[in-house]
Amino acid sequence: MKSTMARRVTVSIALSAALAGVTACNSSDSSGGSGGDDKAGHRGSTRVSPVAALRSAERSTDGADSAKVESTTTMGTLMSMKADGVLGWADGLTGTMTITYTGGTLAETMRRTGSTSMQARYLSDAYYARMGDKFAQQAGGKHWIRYGYDDLAEVGGSSGAYLKDQMQNTTPNQSVKLLLASGDVEKVGTETVRGRRTTHYSGTVDVADLATKSSDLSASQLADLRKQLTAAGVSTEQVDIWVDGDDLLVKKVEKGELTSGTMTSTAYYSDYGTKVSTQEPPVGDTADFKDLLKTQGATGGALS
Repeated sequence: MKSTMARRVTVSIALSAALAGVTACNSSDSSGGSGGDDKAGHRGSTRVSPVAALRSAERSTDGADSAKVESTTTMGTLMSMKADGVLGWADGLTGTMTITYTGGTLAETMRRTGSTSMQARYLSDAYYARMGDKFAQQAGGKHWIRYGYDDLAEVGGSSGAYLKDQMQNTTPNQSVKLLLASGDVEKVGTETVRGRRTTHYSGTVDVADLATKSSDLSASQLADLRKQLTAAGVSTEQVDIWVDGDDLLVKKVEKGELTSGTMTSTAYYSDYGTKVSTQEPPVGDTADFKDLLKTQGATGGALS
């Protein structure tokens, strides 16, 4: 590696590309209400008890194993991006996403590597990011960077451990779990989202109250959620989801405050049960994240 720019890219990709792909995993609608393609039906917040419906949606979405995903994410001044692809979660997270950076400091960093778009491949023990030719010139001719989840946890401290957990355990039904954890979820009404009739639910998660909220999650589940959100620098988060007649998640919007600024994430899910086939990139064209950091003499605090 010939420049600190290359090292900054490897670190930034580790913290943002992977998370954006799965947690957004991420349409341009970034609000909790219906977007331009959503035709509102019965709005007016009708306060009912939707816990049973959400539990059914959690089970159905989790059991569907895979889906096509389209998303947009903004994380303060760090980045804004869009992603689309196919993800599976039957046995750990697998799949392929195309990620394009549209703004923020990370987009500027990526432009200096010659490309603002990359392919990300998710496997059970690692994820891979394909960089452009200009970056490869600074990385011994190799286009792919491998991020082993265990390595991220070891090098990145609490941030790396959080990323490892998210990469191995995040599924679309995490948004449903967040709503259940909020303890004050409400049914907003029915809406048509991309031609599918859905029920819209909304709630706000206050991390400080997670341990005391009355919800349908176990104490250990609440503790895990609180730990994850705290590690991400989230204090409160608004969650909106849209569930279809098959109890499958069609859309989700999450908005919250991070240490780096406001986060908004919108994702659309379709074609549940679609085939997912992801292969490890060629070894000869792949550089390991830890090796790149060692080459630059990076410290363990790089990801903190």
